Amino acid sequence: MPQHKITFESLGTMWSIESMERIDAHTQTNIAARLEAFDKTYSRFRDDSLVARMAEQAGTYVFPDDFPDIMKLYLQCYNLTDGRMTPLIGGAMEQAGYDKTYRLRPTKLLPVPSIDVIDWDGERTLTTSMPIVFDIGAAGKGYAVDEVAVLLETAGIGEYVIDASGDIRHRGLALEKIGLEHPHDSSKIIGVADIVNQSLCASASNRRQWGELHHIFDPQTLTPVRDVIATWAIASDTVTADAMATALFFVKKPDQLMETFRFSYVRMFNDGHVERSLNFKGELFT
Repeated sequence: MPQHKITFESLGTMWSIESMERIDAHTQTNIAARLEAFDKTYSRFRDDSLVARMAEQAGTYVFPDDFPDIMKLYLQCYNLTDGRMTPLIGGAMEQAGYDKTYRLRPTKLLPVPSIDVIDWDGERTLTTSMPIVFDIGAAGKGYAVDEVAVLLETAGIGEYVIDASGDIRHRGLALEKIGLEHPHDSSKIIGVADIVNQSLCASASNRRQWGELHHIFDPQTLTPVRDVIATWAIASDTVTADAMATALFFVKKPDQLMETFRFSYVRMFNDGHVERSLNFKGELFT
């Protein structure tokens, strides 16, 4: 069992790290600095970010070294979901009321730009033909969790559990059992996932909900996804699990995702039935 625990707030959410070894002050400082740098690049909820500048005017923007991995993943997901999982959804989310002020009052939703409005050089440079609200929220927190894991392991911490409000990364020999929270009743679970040296990410329509809207928007209909209400994805790294937890809202059959990415999953539909992949390890109660 982990002997040490730290908690902190970053990227707009609460984090906890449990570990067998104590996380020293130097490593904690490195973690805070890495998350701050990530937030200052990618957050659409702060005025001083690179993403905020992209929303003001078209132009050419140079990202940090992490950008190629993130952009490649997003383009794969964009293609596998027929454009429904897109980094250009941010404008529609803000128009729906989920903006940096959290006004939560919808205005008129405009069509989501095509991916053609951005030109990526395959490395760190992105050129836009119009102002865009670039949003990597569907996989960004998972990527940040993996970055924190690198810092822990560099510091010699080999057994740990990182929990960034539901984006979980486990490293160690002991089996970790994680309850799958019922999207309609947080006091209940629909099952338990068994993970060892893996990551689990969840997404649900009740997590960020206001009025009749929630945060998982379909850019083709400009309405929230209604048929799928919760997903859980398990992969060897957190960014993949995070991305798949969102992509599962946008595909009728996950086969196309599983041909490209290695993961297992559970998802729940609005009629109450639950679907699981054959490689899911755990137990379902429904």
